[in-house]
Amino acid sequence: MTFLSIDAISKSYGQTVALDTIDMTIEAGGRTAIVGPSGSGKTTLLRIIAGFETPDSGALVLDGRTLANHAALVPAHKRGIGIVSQDGALFPHLTVADNIGFGLRKHAADRDGRIAELMEMVELDGIMAARRPHQLSGGQQQRVALARALALKPRLMLLDEPFSALDTGLRETMRRTVARVLRASGTTAILVTHDQAEALSFADQVAVLRQGRLVQFGPPRALYGKPRDRETATFLGEAILLDADIASGRAECVLGSLSVETGLKVGQATIMLRPEQIRLTAAIAGAEGPVGHVDDVEFGGGNCMVLVRIDRSDRAMPDFLSIKCVGFEIPEPGDLVQIKVHGTAHVLAD
Repeated sequence: MTFLSIDAISKSYGQTVALDTIDMTIEAGGRTAIVGPSGSGKTTLLRIIAGFETPDSGALVLDGRTLANHAALVPAHKRGIGIVSQDGALFPHLTVADNIGFGLRKHAADRDGRIAELMEMVELDGIMAARRPHQLSGGQQQRVALARALALKPRLMLLDEPFSALDTGLRETMRRTVARVLRASGTTAILVTHDQAEALSFADQVAVLRQGRLVQFGPPRALYGKPRDRETATFLGEAILLDADIASGRAECVLGSLSVETGLKVGQATIMLRPEQIRLTAAIAGAEGPVGHVDDVEFGGGNCMVLVRIDRSDRAMPDFLSIKCVGFEIPEPGDLVQIKVHGTAHVLAD
């Protein structure tokens, strides 16, 4: 069931087009991530949904109610939407309990119980209720901001880069906590983030924006495995892009003959492999598959990048591939390695 419908939304600032005819539908209870480079229109779209910006054209419908179109505009405070921003935007003079209960009626009989319930939901110890925001860590402040946004049981939660100011380990913990809390409460959520890995792990569906246009929209696994073009492929993660000749469901390239999806393209094209599809093993005489020389190894603990040179008789210059290796059996510079490809290569449309 469609919960939020974004229909041909456009927005310009003078001669600058921020959003160009954005169409998107979001299901109830789902988690959607909007990603894209700086200036792609992510924040503008979020602000239009929140009611802080007015679209130039198009329509916005939330749970059957029109929030914005050519004839109507519902103000932000009447939309029933919760917002968690990057800095949390807590009131420094209020306690944790008063921050969480800010939108609740002051003398409501169940106010204290609701605040305690929300603190437990976001895993905040009850002894923190009397503290001020400056007495909390960054992660604790974000939990308070989330609890405050959930207090009024919003129909939709907007998360604007809520984890970007946190350390890496804390970001992952908070992301899992927020996803769990939203799932438990049944709240539909939209996350805007610059972190592609964060978007892929958090969301049920991902929207990729570029220069104000919606480039691709769908489940994270589909976008990661089958991006539309090379820009999307490299934006969503490390990608190995190769020139290939496509025919009969096979791609002839520097790595030999690889399986590809049929019916997409024939002839010259660009194919994509994710680094985790490639395995390097010690070269064995007579074994199938291309052989390469290890030029360099960038050690990164459990994940290492290996630069492999493939010499070709049909070209004056060799090909170089950066391949991710996981584990302790990492080749050394100068080693001769066999390159094995697992799975199917993806043929890029553009």
